[in-house]
Amino acid sequence: MLKTLINAFKIKDLRNKILFTFAMLVVIRLGSQLPIPGIDPDYIEYTLSNLLGDGGISDFFNAFTGGSFLSMSVFALSITPYITSSIIMQLLTIAVPKLEEMQKDGEEGRKKIASITRYVTVGLALVQSAAMAIGFGGSGLLIEYNALNVVSVIAILTAGSAFLMWIGERITENGVGNGISIVLVINILSSMPNDFKTLFDQFVVNAKNVATGVLAAVIIIAIVIAMVVIVVILNAGTRKIPVQYAKKVQGRKMVGGNSTNIPLKVNTSGVIPIIFASSIMQFPIVISSLLNYQGTGTWSEVIKYLNQNYWCSKETPIYTLGMLVYIVMVIFFAYFYTSITFNPLEIANNMKKQGGFIPGIRPGKPTSDYLSMVLNRIIFIGAVGLTFVGVIPFVFNGLFNANVSFGGTSLIIICSVILETMKQIESQMLVRNYKGFLVD
Repeated sequence: MLKTLINAFKIKDLRNKILFTFAMLVVIRLGSQLPIPGIDPDYIEYTLSNLLGDGGISDFFNAFTGGSFLSMSVFALSITPYITSSIIMQLLTIAVPKLEEMQKDGEEGRKKIASITRYVTVGLALVQSAAMAIGFGGSGLLIEYNALNVVSVIAILTAGSAFLMWIGERITENGVGNGISIVLVINILSSMPNDFKTLFDQFVVNAKNVATGVLAAVIIIAIVIAMVVIVVILNAGTRKIPVQYAKKVQGRKMVGGNSTNIPLKVNTSGVIPIIFASSIMQFPIVISSLLNYQGTGTWSEVIKYLNQNYWCSKETPIYTLGMLVYIVMVIFFAYFYTSITFNPLEIANNMKKQGGFIPGIRPGKPTSDYLSMVLNRIIFIGAVGLTFVGVIPFVFNGLFNANVSFGGTSLIIICSVILETMKQIESQMLVRNYKGFLVD
């Protein structure tokens, strides 16, 4: 990876793209430090953490916003509205025929969908910023809670989210990698040094003796490395299904007869199942917090089952049932999301039209059934791996109080984005070399 970056800096075009990307990331981090005018600094970190629960949804938001959420900077919403709108549009593309037609129209159709996604992003940002300004403002976030200040906060938060979306698109066009993904990764990475410092202080500095501290440090490093390795294997793992194309005569030539494969990723749905499951589990907590309603009796108990901070606790193990619900939801969404993004019947029909077949499997419905069978097995393996990575932080947080903002979700995003970005850099270097050969 380091060698690839060194070689990339030797090529002027790639060097300019990488430097442009770094410049945009600096702008993002500077914006993350700018506080919203009229915010009470004494309220922010302590009160918001208590309202949303340490180790729960506050850490989830804080990791995805690079610390902007708990500091209530102009980028407090980050690009979460864009991510949500992208997922909504992807789901609607399956359900709405007109959107499906746009997707099949090629580049022009994709531009139209991207334009609609931007408008949906701004709409979601308005709704989220209004909920935060009204909900938190009424409980003390704003120094003066009046209509002007509420409108100002809504406008600033919405503009900040839209600006981050714009930066992401500029990185995609003029930089390297997927801009939106890189913005998300830099936000997650920015909070990691502080998390590692917290772990170091908690388990190494405050250890009973030197031997215990050294052992704790070795265990922490080993766990982090093991999780990274598992995530890399999970993202890189594929099941290649061989496809053979029959020979046919076109004019006076014999064409076809070549072989290829259909690569099915083990983690077919990426990090989407974890995001869906986490969002649904945390939604009642967020609503209660925005309404400044802590709940009593039955509702208070329900919130504890949903709150990740109570899972795997030695004092209250009963709340771990909430984690079992979370695991079931992750597996369910892995199957659900894959089912709407991968259509075995459509692939089987396209193969049949082009004269392709899977060796030993008849074209048409038998091919579709075979693809569905293989896919179901792969989805289960990927979902189990995804669940394992996602649950590990909850277990260590509950058993050892190892409270950090990054977890399995963050590691999956970081590893997948870094690997994809490096692949893109390598492909651009390869294309540049081919151009050089042609010129020479």
